Amino acid sequence: MTDEPGLSAREMLDRLDTTLSRGTRIRAVAALLAGLAGAVFVTSLWWSEPGPLPDRTHLSFTLLTVFCLAWAGYGGWLLTRRVPLFATEQVVAAGIALAASVGTTGITVVAAARSGTGPGPALAVGGLFIAAAATLAVRARARRAALLRRMRQLTRQEGP
Repeated sequence: MTDEPGLSAREMLDRLDTTLSRGTRIRAVAALLAGLAGAVFVTSLWWSEPGPLPDRTHLSFTLLTVFCLAWAGYGGWLLTRRVPLFATEQVVAAGIALAASVGTTGITVVAAARSGTGPGPALAVGGLFIAAAATLAVRARARRAALLRRMRQLTRQEGP
């Protein structure tokens, strides 16, 4: 049984729009531009620092640049998709957000501990970001699984 009268499961799957919605395109362009702008900003800041930098500072700049490039890559990847994604884009975005939250929290906690201010506030704020990103990741995976389950149900109903 299908959700729309008169359409078979195969017809419903065939009618899936292969173009991105306007909102998805806007989010993809925003991620691409923000990622590129962030990467340019962080690397220009890194290169303009006078004198030799400690290794942990190089590591911090490297991680921040990688996170920015990951968002730019995500935006570019999303803009080039021409097939139904079944919420894959949400799973990828949530994974990037979770990795960035964990990495940034780690950098911030180490910096706070080394400066003598204590890691408490950095852990508290970072923990909130990590919890939010983890919640989004779990929700994105559940939504993707539900969509794929529904697609399999529709495909089975159609039969050979």
